[in-house]
Amino acid sequence: MTALQNDVFLRALLRQPTPYTPIWIMRQAGRYLPEYNATRKRAGSFLGLAKSPDYCTEVTLQPLERFPLDAAILFSDILTVPDAMGLGLYFAEGEGPKFERTVRSEAEVAALPVADLASLQYVFDAVRQIRGALGGRVPLIGFSGSPFTLACYMIEGSGSDDFRTTKALMYSRPDVFHALLAKITQSVVAYLNAQIEAGAQAVMVFDTWGGTLAHDAYQAFSLAYARQVLSGLTREREGRTVPRILFTKGGGLWLESMAESGADALGLDWTVPIAEAKRRVGHRVALQGNLDPAVLFAEVPVIEQAAARIIADFRADGSATGHVFNLGHGISQFTPPEHVKALVHAVHRASAGAS
Repeated sequence: MTALQNDVFLRALLRQPTPYTPIWIMRQAGRYLPEYNATRKRAGSFLGLAKSPDYCTEVTLQPLERFPLDAAILFSDILTVPDAMGLGLYFAEGEGPKFERTVRSEAEVAALPVADLASLQYVFDAVRQIRGALGGRVPLIGFSGSPFTLACYMIEGSGSDDFRTTKALMYSRPDVFHALLAKITQSVVAYLNAQIEAGAQAVMVFDTWGGTLAHDAYQAFSLAYARQVLSGLTREREGRTVPRILFTKGGGLWLESMAESGADALGLDWTVPIAEAKRRVGHRVALQGNLDPAVLFAEVPVIEQAAARIIADFRADGSATGHVFNLGHGISQFTPPEHVKALVHAVHRASAGAS
């Protein structure tokens, strides 16, 4: 693998000194970019795009051609793991992802296999191809959904407003729910380690739905399994530490517990003041975040002021170490690309001289 030319992102995740605050954007390869939409049209469908290493490489690099971002993130989908566990992922036009089969009973959980990594070879091939195409420009992030978030989709069969079926199983048969989470956890560990082996230089666990849980349920059914995933990951690769990021959307109540999860960095949504988050976690982890994606619909001066405010708030205690700038969740498909460019430049400009 080519040596890294820009490792600022990796150093920030490990709370090492950096010359500025690095930035990448959740869902940075996506529908807000006209070139992405053109590639997706050529691919014929989302799955046609996601299962082609050539197309994945193309769209992963597209935002880097436009913006001086400090990391690339593998273009894929969190639902590749349940698909590899035999549930039959498909995308209904205008309705988002769905599964042909669900897992809702003790018998169905018992019969469920762990993920077939051979069926995910297209992901690992994409990681290798992207690393080659990057040529060491910036690091590549691999990722997975958290066990709890994946369980939500596997039980519901699609997205949900209230996760009624998921929570009913969780409360009525916690033994069955734990058995399901154990199989998903085994699959996620193997999946992320295979991404690392293929060339991912940092990994992120997206706990998108953990924030829907009550306090005790979050600890038992979400964080406990995220912790198992993080502890099972390859720690060193290519002579470097592989940093681990944990992001729970709506997880601001549990930052202290998350900081003890084994993650090197915590992703923050926009509901948590970053100075308060930093005070609560101390020096245990780096922080990633946390601009409200809707700010990118404002005029450029507003975007610049918001970015500068987050950077200043993070540094209010006198330390600039350990911050990766990002949005508090994925970028909207309606975001003007020129506003993203303004944000990236604003972050680099406002943070120059970081240490």
